[in-house]
Amino acid sequence: MSTKTVVLSKKEIMDLKARYPMAQERKTPPYAIYQIKLSDCVITAYESGKVVFQGDGADYHADSYAIIEKKKVTKEKGSFREQLYPQCGSDEVGTGDYFGPVVVCASYVSKEDVAWLRELGIQDSKAVDDTKIRELGPKLMERLPHSLLILNNTKYNRIHDTDNMVAIKCKLHNQAFVHLKNKVENWPNFVIIDQFVQGKSYYRYLKEEPQVIRDIHFETKAENKYLAVASGSIIARYAFLLSFDAMEKQYDFHFLKGASNKVDQNIRDFVKRFGKEELYKVAKLHFANTKKALG
Repeated sequence: MSTKTVVLSKKEIMDLKARYPMAQERKTPPYAIYQIKLSDCVITAYESGKVVFQGDGADYHADSYAIIEKKKVTKEKGSFREQLYPQCGSDEVGTGDYFGPVVVCASYVSKEDVAWLRELGIQDSKAVDDTKIRELGPKLMERLPHSLLILNNTKYNRIHDTDNMVAIKCKLHNQAFVHLKNKVENWPNFVIIDQFVQGKSYYRYLKEEPQVIRDIHFETKAENKYLAVASGSIIARYAFLLSFDAMEKQYDFHFLKGASNKVDQNIRDFVKRFGKEELYKVAKLHFANTKKALG
């Protein structure tokens, strides 16, 4: 459990509480103005102006609002929090799975969305189980402007004959941002990708694309730091699960996720029932699993 302490004005303290309308109010400790409990953090605001964040999400919640104790930025420049929102971010799912599509989602998060997303407990989809993903995905899709791209296996295998995985991801992320830009009225200054390639290489892969979104911020582990990336990650995972559901229903067959050795036997079982040619429609054939399973 981590703890983070900051000092705020009385107005900022009350504004902070207002951002969590669904939080549980707890018995107020001595000299405190309030204490509220979130799913992963307890926030206690004291009369002195000190605000204490305690819990696994302490850093996450405090940093998300960029409440900086020692640096008060002028209104002309705007606070770090104001510079962060609105923001757009993207993430991909399925690139490590032998079966199923590659899914990319770019999402737009405004300052007004922040408290709602925090209360939902939004974080990287890899840290959320599939049951929770199925609950959160529709909620995010209903509220947040987003662009969702699903590259099915047939098209993926055809494209992979000329483009490697990195090139495919670069083009999907760019296309998602292009589509999203057409959906939002004011394109934000802060656009983030969970970094999987250096910026120069990213743009080099896009040199033949008719439209390219530039001035992107590339950062590793961005899905753990920025709500737009985390939201995009969850929506992408939700779409991946729905595609997996449809695939299993179509073939009346249980596909394994990932690319472990267990998948090799799964491949052999599928080919025995449906034939090797059918793999082209459900799998990423360039994975080593294909050769290991079928020789």
